[in-house]
Amino acid sequence: MADVSHQGPDLASHPDVSEMRDRYARVLGGRDVALMDAPVFLIGLYCAISPWTVHFSASQPELATHNLIMGIAIGVLAVGFAVTPTRMYGLSWAMCAMGVWLIIAPWIVGSSPDKGVILNNVILGGLTVLLGALCAGLSMKNTRAT
Repeated sequence: MADVSHQGPDLASHPDVSEMRDRYARVLGGRDVALMDAPVFLIGLYCAISPWTVHFSASQPELATHNLIMGIAIGVLAVGFAVTPTRMYGLSWAMCAMGVWLIIAPWIVGSSPDKGVILNNVILGGLTVLLGALCAGLSMKNTRAT
């Protein structure tokens, strides 16, 4: 049997140390944006349940359906960011557009929305735009570095 044990106290003298460092950098290179997965998922989850949390599902049924669909879409993006980050972070700008749509949706989808509905969607939209811009910025930073 071959002796493949490494002699010495550290890996600096290992013959494949540069290759191991390069591989480690490639594997972890795109995961700076992993911090955004959970907040994006939570924004999507809250967006989906907000009509029942803020109690406007009865007075604004179209907007309730809209927020449910938008929340599911944001949640699916978050799951995609977690599962295949290198392929999905290009859609961060789409999340920014979804956030802008959430901000203006009470006046377009809804009918005479009240202050609570407007405030709910403006905060949700603002957070979605912010998280989408952060994801896009981190993704662009990682793309330039590689």
